[in-house]
Amino acid sequence: MCVDIQAAVAQRAGVGRYTKCLAEALAATRRPGDELTLARLDFKRRGPPFPAPGARFKAVRFCPGRLAQYCWKTLGWPPYNLLAGRADVYHFPNFIIPPLTRGRSVVTIHDASFIRHPEFAESRNLSYLNANIRRTAARADAILTDSRFSAREIIELLGAAPERVHAIPLGIAPPPAPPPPERMQALLQAAGVHRPYLLAVGTIEPRKNLAFLVEVFEAMKDFDGCLAVAGMPGWKFEPIMARMRASPRASRILLLGYQNDETLNALYAGAEALVFPSLYEGFGLPPLEAMARGTPVVASGIDVLREVLGTGALMIAGFDAGEWAKAIGGLLRDQEARARLSEDGRRQAARFTWETTARETWEIYRQVAS
Repeated sequence: MCVDIQAAVAQRAGVGRYTKCLAEALAATRRPGDELTLARLDFKRRGPPFPAPGARFKAVRFCPGRLAQYCWKTLGWPPYNLLAGRADVYHFPNFIIPPLTRGRSVVTIHDASFIRHPEFAESRNLSYLNANIRRTAARADAILTDSRFSAREIIELLGAAPERVHAIPLGIAPPPAPPPPERMQALLQAAGVHRPYLLAVGTIEPRKNLAFLVEVFEAMKDFDGCLAVAGMPGWKFEPIMARMRASPRASRILLLGYQNDETLNALYAGAEALVFPSLYEGFGLPPLEAMARGTPVVASGIDVLREVLGTGALMIAGFDAGEWAKAIGGLLRDQEARARLSEDGRRQAARFTWETTARETWEIYRQVAS
């Protein structure tokens, strides 16, 4: 078994995070006789990007990553198996299968947002996906995706055979204990955050609907706190940032950028609520991570979030800023409702582990290999 972990080298969030967490869990859940190779382009000889005991790291060092990507896109060469070595099954966790002349293939197509909502996508990435995704869907021996909702989207929008599409939910790491009060205060202070605050976590891009969240925050006249936004700028982030800067409450909107795990844990633990008004998701990790820590979650009532979050979050249908402000304000004042949501959220989040994700993924590898 060979997994392409290039995304884990290039990205800290999104597909990169999925790839890293999955690779670590695959190594930990191998059966006797399972061979696992984690392949990446390592022209600068940086070494393995993370530990994965039991796996073999394969570094391709004679070709820079950008050159390989360019050759794959324009020449359809060199075949991936020539770079990574022989394997029965190759898994590509980042939407597209590169040229491959031997072995069977598994691909993870996380969602179909670029088809359903092309206005949310970056133009070059959109062109690349549109040019290659249908060929990938037709070539793959198995297609993995993150939710039943995304599986339906892939079957409908890409015409993939239903028997080759497998919904395997993502996992979350067991939540660490909240930091002690002194450490909590130090971490929040270092991040520039003071309580009380509402928290938003995710890449700053249009489908996360953060401009709407600013509108909701402005409508919360009785909330004398801050809105903290933790996440890296993604594509088309400039209008979103401009909306935040133009807000009458701009001084209370805190743009934190990417945060390490310790600080993010403190941010989750200290928040009054995580607010997640996303327009489209393939899964929805940040609300699950918040729920695992007992933090109340308010989320948009889109199908995939209802599937993943269940009764562990306060779901709001539609996008009326006044209704959202009223619902969040009511939750902040109702301690009994907060306690109930915290308990339900922990219970729901406990269902999702990377160990389960890896074991189900190994089963697909074995089916494809046989």
